[in-house]
Parts: sequence; structure tokens; C-alpha cells
Amino acid sequence: MDNAINRRDFSIRTSAGFAGVFIGSTIGGRLSAESTEEKKDQRLVLLGLNALARSPDLNYFADGHRGASFVAAHLLCVENKLDEETMSRIVKLFDINWSSSKLCQPFPEAEANIASIDKIGDALVEGGEVLRQVGHNAIFAMLAIKAFRMYPSAATPERIDGVCRLIRSFTPWRDAKPDAKVDPPPFTESEAASRYILKEALDSIDRFIGFGQGFAGHMLTFGQSLVELAAMGDVELAESCRTAFRKYVTVTRQGPAPEDRKIPDHKPSPLRPRETKYWQQRGDRTLGLGHVFKYPYSYYDLLRRANDPELKQAWDEKAYHLF
Repeated sequence: MDNAINRRDFSIRTSAGFAGVFIGSTIGGRLSAESTEEKKDQRLVLLGLNALARSPDLNYFADGHRGASFVAAHLLCVENKLDEETMSRIVKLFDINWSSSKLCQPFPEAEANIASIDKIGDALVEGGEVLRQVGHNAIFAMLAIKAFRMYPSAATPERIDGVCRLIRSFTPWRDAKPDAKVDPPPFTESEAASRYILKEALDSIDRFIGFGQGFAGHMLTFGQSLVELAAMGDVELAESCRTAFRKYVTVTRQGPAPEDRKIPDHKPSPLRPRETKYWQQRGDRTLGLGHVFKYPYSYYDLLRRANDPELKQAWDEKAYHLF
């Protein structure tokens, strides 16, 4: 069954002292109205939208990452049904680092317009077939669209404008003609596309040993954003990024470039982001740009969609490189 349908009926509530963090339910990535209870459960989503919208006025790249990580962390927790102890630690990490910063401060009250969310898709399509900074325009656009649909009362003109400016801020990066052999399945074919992305990311891990795993990590986040857009019904948006994604796969298949800097590899570890101990052993100031939330969100989402035990086993052996 498609993962977007599986999420229709999820409902995670938190106990006293930890309430006010997570959303109750979505339908195909869309939510047309919010109850008071649902709004109370969306704290990370709203903080993420504030940060995404404000990032063009601060540091569009670094702060955009931080904003996206709030939304990804929310989805990671809810879609994987993490226990309260794990979620509490994740929320604490955000509160220690960014929740009270200027980046996440509230926007003035204003009338929301759900239809204006489409402007974010328009900004993404404007980027055309150009590969823009590892596909972050698509990654952030998907998370913003999904977040606004979960929290439609946040779709105020100022926030929508900020997110659109963010999407338009990303510049071309290694934008060469894609290899003709790089031909991902249609993003509407969730299972096949997810398997393709996971296999490409797995191969990238081996190619980039000693150079950090940003290439493999962004294969997951870029590819998953397109699969998720298609699953949400935004097929044209997803397919508008096909050529850019093919360019990214072409780049990763070439391996490290002369200018790529060497980065120490992670030491092998059995711990994974769905386990409480993984987050407990992580230092309070080790969030970086928030990939620690975005990578696992995309990873687990793709694994569910792929429904491939052998591929899952192969990833189990190498996932520590990312996490």
C-alpha cells in the first residue's frame, strides 16, 4: 500500500509536559483545516515554516536547512511512530539550538490563503531543468508545501513570499548534461522510484568513502522529495525536476571531483535514528545544518515505499556512514 495512504490514519499524541509538538493526521500530504488540538500538535512544523520563510533575510542556505530540519524531524517522529522518550530528546535538541532564535520567531498575524501555497510550486518550476545546489530547491519546496498543507493557517502572505524567495535563491551547481543512461522510473511509481534512489545512494556511499557522505545523503533527500511530491498529487512539480535529478545522479556516478575535500568517515555503529539511545548519545550541539533529521526522514520513507528486504539489508550494513 502506498505510504501516503498509510499515513491517513496515524495519530500520535504526547503526554503532559511534552504536548504541543506533533501533528495528528494528514491525508495524502494534505490537510484542509486544523482543529485546536491539531494546531497544538504542530509546534515543530510552525517553527520550521517560520525559519524557512525568514531564511532568505538571514542566510538562505544554512538557515533554510535549519528550517527544513524542523519539518523533517516532525515527519521522522510521526511516520516512524517514535516513542515519547525519543521524541522528547529530539525536541530538546531543537529547543537548545534554534527554537528560541531569531530564525524561528513568529510572523505577524495575517489572513491565510491556502491557494497561495501553489506559488511555491511555481517558484520551483521556474528553476526549470537546472541542477541547483544539489537539488535543495526541490527538497525545501516539498517540505514547505507539505508543512503548509498540514498547517494551512500559517499560509500567510509574508511566509509564502519568504519561502518563494528561498526557493529562487538556489544557484546552478555542476549543471552539466545528464548521462543518457540515467533514466529513473516515473516518480509516480513509488516503489520502483524509491528502489532506484536507494540503490544510487548506496552506490554513492562506496564511491565517496573518505569524502563525507553528503552525496549519498542528498541522493536520498533530493530523490525522496520528488517521490513525495508525486505522492501528494503534485506530479507536474516532481517531473519538472526530472532532468535536474538525472544530472545529480550523473554527478554522483562520477565519484569525487578533484576539488572535493576529504572528510573523516563515521565509525561503525549499530545505533540508528529510530532508537532512543542514538539521540541520547548525540551531543547537544551536534545538529550541524540539520541533516541529522533530513537524511533519516528520507531514508526511512524510501525504505517503506521500496518494500525490498534485500535492499533494506544492504542498507543496514552501511547506514552508519550517514547516521
